[in-house]
Amino acid sequence: MKYIGILITLLFFILACSSKSYSQDQFPIPDGPYLGQTTPGSTPEIFAPGIVNREESTDLEGMFGSDINTFYFVREGEEYGGVVKVGAFKGDEVSYGLAVIEYKNNKWQHSVVAKAVSEPSISPDGNTILFKNGYIERTSDGWSEMKSLGEPFASIGIMRSAISSNGTIYFDTYTRKLDTPLRYSRLVDGKYETPKSLGPQFGIGKYNAHPFIAPDESYIIFDSIRESGYGRSDLYISYRAADGSWGPAINLGDKINTDASEKNPSVSPDGKFLFFDRRVKRGNADVTIYWVDAQIIETLRPK
Repeated sequence: MKYIGILITLLFFILACSSKSYSQDQFPIPDGPYLGQTTPGSTPEIFAPGIVNREESTDLEGMFGSDINTFYFVREGEEYGGVVKVGAFKGDEVSYGLAVIEYKNNKWQHSVVAKAVSEPSISPDGNTILFKNGYIERTSDGWSEMKSLGEPFASIGIMRSAISSNGTIYFDTYTRKLDTPLRYSRLVDGKYETPKSLGPQFGIGKYNAHPFIAPDESYIIFDSIRESGYGRSDLYISYRAADGSWGPAINLGDKINTDASEKNPSVSPDGKFLFFDRRVKRGNADVTIYWVDAQIIETLRPK
């Protein structure tokens, strides 16, 4: 009987430890903002390895919501829904969905926001998430079903759209030649106007894509394939002048861009950190979410 009691005690201990380790394994996140991570300097670092950027999953297109305790990212897996097309190249059709890790009720929690989606961007207030030419809205019960942006966006092959604080939508366009400049459409009297080009500097080379617009529209960051670049695609920035025109597209430089492919930029809501994907191989076979001090945005800003 003594040994049976010991065995029962050990069994309960193992079960308790197992339960605890399972919870920690799912959310091995330290306390503190930015998922408890030590912040980077001017050299890009892998963001939150083991939490996102896990060996057992493909994680990409990461961005913080309206605060630094809510991180959204696209993850591969059956629980994230059906097959969706990610990117413009053949072989990019895989099972992806949007996940979120957020700090709620004094603990980090993971959930699936939307299934079978990719290339998200989040409104500055955190209440709308855009996907290509669709969107979802925050409700009292969570997130709404997917809705169409309507015209003029519904009939355009958008890869990624982004929205500013005043409702202006910036977007790219997929064509066979990948030569369409970035465009924007303002919300006028409750309706979106006919899209306009941001300027010829946004159509140089090919694949001018995946824009991130500053909430106040003072700058835009995007990725592009250009002869002057460092790799397959680089990150570029353009600043808006006082008259509303956009300045030249400036390469973010060799500290950010490499001979790999840098894509899908976003800036944290406090303006302190730049996030982006780095793909070593074509497609999403080897992609990692990086982050870096966003001071480079001010460093490159025209004086």
